Amino acid sequence: MNNTQNQYSKKIVSISKLKKIIRNYPRKEKVILCHGNFDVVHPGHVRHLTYAKSKADILVVSITADRYIQKGIYKPFVPEDLRALNLAAFQMVDFVTIDYNRKPIKILSNIKPDFFAKGFEYTSGGLPPATKEEAKVVASYGGEMIFTPGDIVYSSTKLLNLSQPKIDNYKLINLMKKNKITFDILKETLKKIKNLKVHVIGDTIIDSYTRTNLIGGHHKTPTPSVSYQEQTNYIGGAGIVAKHMKSSGANVYFTTILGEDSLKNFVLKEMEKSKIKTNAIIDRTRPTTNKNTILSNGYKLLKIDKVDNHPISEKVLNKIKNSISKQKTDAVIFSDFRHGIFNKTSIPILTSSIKKGVFKVADSQVATRWGNITDFKNFDLITPNEKEARFSLADQDSSISDLTRRLKKKTKQNNLILKLGERGVFASGKNYMSGFSMPTFTSRVIDAVGAGDALLAYATLSMLATKSIFIASILGSIAAACECEHEGNVTINTEQVINKLNSIQELSRYKISNKA
Repeated sequence: MNNTQNQYSKKIVSISKLKKIIRNYPRKEKVILCHGNFDVVHPGHVRHLTYAKSKADILVVSITADRYIQKGIYKPFVPEDLRALNLAAFQMVDFVTIDYNRKPIKILSNIKPDFFAKGFEYTSGGLPPATKEEAKVVASYGGEMIFTPGDIVYSSTKLLNLSQPKIDNYKLINLMKKNKITFDILKETLKKIKNLKVHVIGDTIIDSYTRTNLIGGHHKTPTPSVSYQEQTNYIGGAGIVAKHMKSSGANVYFTTILGEDSLKNFVLKEMEKSKIKTNAIIDRTRPTTNKNTILSNGYKLLKIDKVDNHPISEKVLNKIKNSISKQKTDAVIFSDFRHGIFNKTSIPILTSSIKKGVFKVADSQVATRWGNITDFKNFDLITPNEKEARFSLADQDSSISDLTRRLKKKTKQNNLILKLGERGVFASGKNYMSGFSMPTFTSRVIDAVGAGDALLAYATLSMLATKSIFIASILGSIAAACECEHEGNVTINTEQVINKLNSIQELSRYKISNKA
């Protein structure tokens, strides 16, 4: 053994020796324990261990002994001494020990770590029985369970077999089985959402893509020179939410604010094409919001925003208030980009205009501006992303499940879908208080713009049709995946969602029903 290996091997100790080193609980220095096979150490493990180390002074990693590694016949695994050495080589790991028991119950009882860290995936659909047993032991002496704020997205077994795991499908199927949901139920839900009456209120945004060719650059300054090719405009913001809902078959009434300019005409024409009843309030003091992305040879060079975020006047506010109170609808959706309509003053006024019994939904995409999802109190569903949630609570450290719990409590509502980008979503509802994670279903991300709007539209309609946050999370996530697979903020219809469902069903080896 060379000097470097010898240095690492000093970190590998028996449980009895480890107990002497870290001393009895309670102790001055905080100890955190991570346990697992760690067959092949992958990026998910590294992220998990790094997070664990940030929570304590001493990081101990225990690995399952070879005798209890159950990979199936002829399935390879890395021997325990090499697995231990691999982990000891990490700077953040202070000690490694081999656990010669089937479960980590005895080591928890023996060394009594201050914290026991588990991966994000253990929170999906509630804690599994084994994790509950571990939590009981930790709680018995005053320790604390910690869950990594993010999921581990690789499988050691699959990596050993050089096969890319279809973990997203596995997660979905297991969750569906547990909740007695079939693909036919999901497809039937898409039929039920037709003819629902919804009223979308919010900021319309024109997403422009200006394509150019790069000619060269200035020889004295780092200024690129481009030649103009073409510009394509898409309806975005609250406008695309309304279009998604109309495309699903719902009856949509749309209230928004536009400036007195050419883009106003573009919006009105697009809404007319989509057969959406539109109440466009013209505010001559502001432009129609436009966000223009400059592209050159397929790369994004620059983004130019034409916006005015000053609050709407009392006159305009009253017009929106009257529009809400007069409409007969099943749901009211506030799509907030903090471009004037929604603020601390207007939100309570507009909310009070919603008739009793109407389903209330809010989405506040304002993580980079002075907005806050917690301004929307007592709503039936909110759909922020992780950054917005952490911003609203000034919380960068809590696990996703704790973050969701705190946000629900502060906003005084039952249903929440937390968008996690490439990690999917974490949802919590009246019948799913502990929450569950839902994977992303994107085959290939072309343009993520508008994914949250597609999720908002289909999740809202699914909740209206079924009262199920679980079904809403699935169909909302699938609609978001469909959006990501197109350039620009395009409308997603039910046919696209069904095609994606069929694809997932086929990959999951389910028989595709002819009913679809």
